[in-house]
Amino acid sequence: MPVSEATYKQLSLEDDENKWELVCGQLRTKPGMTHSHADVAMQLAFILLRQLDRRAFRVRENNSRTRVEQGTYFIPDITVVPYELTGPKLGSPDDELEAYAVALPFVAEIWSKSTGGYDVRDKLPEYQRRGDHEIWLIHPYERKVTIWRRQPVGGYAREDVAAGVVTVASLPNVSIDLAELFDY
Repeated sequence: MPVSEATYKQLSLEDDENKWELVCGQLRTKPGMTHSHADVAMQLAFILLRQLDRRAFRVRENNSRTRVEQGTYFIPDITVVPYELTGPKLGSPDDELEAYAVALPFVAEIWSKSTGGYDVRDKLPEYQRRGDHEIWLIHPYERKVTIWRRQPVGGYAREDVAAGVVTVASLPNVSIDLAELFDY
């Protein structure tokens, strides 16, 4: 029996031990991650935080949810959220589960042994369907990044990068030095 979105949101807020996703009305717990996954996620979050204006954007690591369709919510490893989407809820008594149904400027998944196939097969195509502007799949063991950038005429251009400094086209004045990202 499918779980309603209201039940999912309530469970997500009340369960302190698990990170829940909802896939076609079915609950799915996000599994634990490896050292490499955790290190790259935190490194990316710090790099983004250093470069972004807090009055314009917020960086989320393994917390915000993307609503891709009715009954489906994913938890990306990293998201960049425009402040106007989250700022009005901060400190409000009407605060609720952090979930976004609109396209975000930046979404990243970090490949891991526990979720790699699921991320590639299920999540990445849905981020594209949502229209997220820039989607990264980071490979911590291969030390490379696959990037999909939304094109003005629709669709996505794909780029594979293994070295150098990568400009994040969807964010103002942001670039990621892959040597710093994979500094472990």
